[in-house]
Formats: sequence, structure tokens, C-alpha cells
Amino acid sequence: MFLRYISFAILILCSAFASAQDPASLFGAGMESGSTLNVLYRHDASGRIFATPRGFGLSFKRAKHVTGKTRSFYEIESQNLRHPKENKITGNSPERRRFVYGKINNVLLLRGMVGMQNVIFSKPDHKAVEIRYSYSLGATMAFAKPYYVQVDQVIGNNYTISGVAVFDDDNFSKNPTTVTGRGRWTEGLPELKFYPAASAKFNLSFEYAPYTNLIRALEVGCSLDYFPKALPIMARNSAESVVFTFHVGFVFGKKWY
Repeated sequence: MFLRYISFAILILCSAFASAQDPASLFGAGMESGSTLNVLYRHDASGRIFATPRGFGLSFKRAKHVTGKTRSFYEIESQNLRHPKENKITGNSPERRRFVYGKINNVLLLRGMVGMQNVIFSKPDHKAVEIRYSYSLGATMAFAKPYYVQVDQVIGNNYTISGVAVFDDDNFSKNPTTVTGRGRWTEGLPELKFYPAASAKFNLSFEYAPYTNLIRALEVGCSLDYFPKALPIMARNSAESVVFTFHVGFVFGKKWY
């Protein structure tokens, strides 16, 4: 399921890359095309791959210098969101699909953010490390797809019905039910629900590219999402109105005049 989420995220982010100026410059050129010119590049574009305790994500950012040490930027980000109590079990169906007992929704977050980035310590030369911080505000849309599992349910005198179902605490408690695996990823798509949120993020980045026109950085930070309508992920756990996570990621990209 995670791979399908990431495939969906890649499609979203590719549309963002296509709208960027000279998108080939972000991925097409390697380190051999780098420059050591000591000039101010006014524009840059970068991608980011990151991980949190609750999932993985991809993002695309376009930035522009406001002053010599300050950039304004916009960012599009996609991330899957798991519940901290999720635990995968291998089912006994012929496909032996792993599943999470008690999960009720698969969740994908799509964020749009605007913010500012500032330099704390500049590079004394192109082989050193530059430290920056950034903050951003924006909106998030959570896409919640019901999580279906394969079940064998005993009805009456040992009569068994096999099928797929969303976890229902009352039904699963009252009837002898055995979960045998995860349902197909297409199941639940017509029941997709949307949960809007307000978001804020803070990052520290450590830029180490050996060329002045390239971006190579490690980034750590935290994000906060507030959902006016609480987001349910696991049964027997409260739906979440506030989601706070830490993240670490790798940033790559290019700068131009």
C-alpha cells in the first residue's frame, strides 16, 4: 500500500516539477556540471525525500532571494500518515497479505506551503557547510480511504462467509471473525473522504554541496497540522485534531540567476 501511495505522490510532484523553470536542470545534470563561481544565484529549485516516525514523503520547493541571506519560497509536499500504534500482521490468505488489525483509514497528506529561509552561518568557502533555518505556513488536505481487510466470518452453525470489510468494533466483537489479509488497494476508493487542515513547519538545513550552483543538504525539522474535523486512523483510538511530527530528509537541487 505504501508503494502505491508513493506512486500517487510522484505523479502529483511531477506536475509541480513540470511547471518549474528549466526543470531538467534539477535532475539532468550531475556533480560534474557544477560551478564554483562566487555569485548570488537568485533562483533555485529543489526536491526532498524525507521520513517521519509516522510515514515517508516527497516535496518540491521553488525559492527566490529577497536579500543576500534570505529567500522566500513555496513548497508542495506529499506524505503518507500512519498511526503510532499500527502493527502489521501476516495473514493466512493464499496471497499472505500483511494487514493492520483495527485500522480504519489509509491517509495521504498533500500540503501547500509558503515561507522564508534565512542563513545562520554562511560558507567561508565552497567546501564548507552552510546552516539555514526556515519556517512556513500553509494548508493541508488529508485524503482518507477506508482500509479494507479480507475476512472469514462464522454465521450460525459453522457456516462461514468470506469477503472484505472495514474494521467495525461492534461487529468484530459480536461475531466470530477472522481477518485473513489486506484487501485490494482499489477497495474503498469510492468512499474517499477529505479532511482539510492548517499547517506550520520549521526546518534546519545543512547545505554541503561542493559547487555553488548545486543544492545538497540534510534537513531536520518539525511540522504541525490542525484538523478542525478530527482525522480517524485507528479504531479504539481517538480521532486526531492535532498531528505533530519530526522529520529528517535529503534535499537536492540547482540554482540559477
